Amino acid sequence: MAQSLSHKPLLGRYQLQRELGRGTMGVVYLGLDRAANRYVAVKTICLAEILEEAQLDEIKSRLFQEAETIGRLHHPNIVAVYEAGDEHDLAYIGMEYLEGTTLAPYIKKNDLLPARKTLFLVATLARALDYAHRQQVAHRDIKPGNVMYAASKNTVKITDFGIASVIDAHGGTAGLAGGTPFYMSPEQVLQDPIDGRSDLFSLAVMLYQLTTGSLPFTAGTMDALMHKIVHAAPISLFDVCPDLARTAPYLGRIIDKALKKSPSERYQRGAEMARDLLAGLNQTRL
Repeated sequence: MAQSLSHKPLLGRYQLQRELGRGTMGVVYLGLDRAANRYVAVKTICLAEILEEAQLDEIKSRLFQEAETIGRLHHPNIVAVYEAGDEHDLAYIGMEYLEGTTLAPYIKKNDLLPARKTLFLVATLARALDYAHRQQVAHRDIKPGNVMYAASKNTVKITDFGIASVIDAHGGTAGLAGGTPFYMSPEQVLQDPIDGRSDLFSLAVMLYQLTTGSLPFTAGTMDALMHKIVHAAPISLFDVCPDLARTAPYLGRIIDKALKKSPSERYQRGAEMARDLLAGLNQTRL
């Protein structure tokens, strides 16, 4: 990387300020977009470390195409993507910088958000996914760690649309078959074609976890987990959290429908799932 006068490294038009976090694919930095005079999040991916040399040009091209597609999504609950580029074997994506954390800290039983807040936030995410799906864009890796949460504003934004799946499909380490195992749909496990209904399955897994602190499918090995996702019924929501049977009986029906094995039996659109969640909130005793 070239050096600025202030000795802060440059990556494309972004002057890197500090590290924000690390993931399986690379490092995220706070960057200053010198052209637009704004702070951005710069996601870096060291492709040479996770791909064979012969794959680099093809994956760079696909990654940039995916980033361009995502960049056309304009929704208040989807993180904006500004630009993708590369220097040598380091690919980078400049995206909207947000204060806050992901939803990952709120998946344990002692750290759950209030149930009403959780249901409202998940309905918001379902509507954002509905918008993306209408643009023919599926996320493929919906999970708490890919949702940014600003507690002070009670808002959520989905990040990392499709990026992990581009790399993982060619031997990367982001997750099996373009997803994260516990949140994968049956069609992802089977490596069948997917569409937005796969995202809604993953969203239902996340809703289950955010309301109970547990997962609907668990197993001691990866093979056993994959088998359960494809063939076994989810653990009953009300067995895990009996109080919900009294305070939010509709929630079991919503999750059961979204977790159907066949996409044709699930919610067909995120807007439908959001509608049922919001209707339930109006009659809830939470």
